[in-house]
Parts: sequence; structure tokens; C-alpha cells
Amino acid sequence: MTHELVQLVQAADYAARQHIAQRRKGDAAEPYINHLTEVAALLAEATDGDDIVLLMGGLLHDTLEDTDSTYEDLVQRFGSEVAALVAEVTDDKSLRKEERKRLQIEKTPSKSRRAKLLKIADKTSNLRSLVRSPPSGWTAERLRDYVVWAEAVVRSCRGLNARLEAGFDAAFAEAKRCFGT
Repeated sequence: MTHELVQLVQAADYAARQHIAQRRKGDAAEPYINHLTEVAALLAEATDGDDIVLLMGGLLHDTLEDTDSTYEDLVQRFGSEVAALVAEVTDDKSLRKEERKRLQIEKTPSKSRRAKLLKIADKTSNLRSLVRSPPSGWTAERLRDYVVWAEAVVRSCRGLNARLEAGFDAAFAEAKRCFGT
């Protein structure tokens, strides 16, 4: 077994343990790890698995934002490159949701290639989840707003990976069809 494969499995295990009590917002209440593995799978498929840092970032991308993980812990366990990628895509939870969303649109164009690829995969997974299992309590307007916002974030990530963008475009078209944007 290669060292990179061991690192990837360790990242999956860490992500599963950190997010163990979390569920997706949809009616199906899927375990949150399903989202993280889908993001990593999208990235692996789009890049032929050639970038272990990116794949580990896909698995770990919500740990700083949604768990008690620290940047230092990620550096110690997975290295500074992985920790920096996770930090780059982490929202500042001390800000209001509207401000965090605005900043994602504003700041994504200046992010690294890896961070942009991760954003595309994350938004693809989120749109697929909205279609499969919309969160109860979300109005039609909120669903439409999310779909529009996701496209605005991904817009500045284009031109990096045709396969990943095609996956997003399919998810976006399906979400538009379902929610009438």
C-alpha cells in the first residue's frame, strides 16, 4: 500500500470521526460524511486521482468550519499543504451567513487552483443533495437563492477542469429545473 493511499484513508477516517454526529440538512438526514466522500470522489474522478492533497482537502474541507478541529491539528496529521487548502476554503463562522456568502463570491476568484476545484466539487455535491433531499423548512425562494448563489461562486472557477465543470453544470441544470430559477 502506498504512503499516499494510507494518508487518504487516514483523512477519510479523521473526517468521519470529526463529523460523526452531523447530518445533512435534507429530509433524508444523510450522515455528513456522505457529502465529504462525494466531494473527494468528484475531485478524484475529475483529476484521475493525481493530486492527493486535493483529495484529502475534499475529505477535510469542512473540519475547521464545522468541528472542533484546529489548523495546527491538521498540519500535524496531514501536513501544511493540506491544512492550508482546508483553511483557504473555510468560511469565517463569526460572520453572518449573508456576509459569508457574499465573501465567497468576492474572494473565490483569487483563490488557488486547488481551492477553486474544491469549490466546484463542493457546490456540485450541495446542489445534488438539494435536488435529492431538500431541507425541510426551506422555502422555494431559499432553494432558488442557493442555486443562483452556487453558480455565482463557481463562475470564477471555470476553465480549470472540464469534467468537474460538466458535473456542476448538470447538477445546476437539474436544480434549476426542480426549483424554477
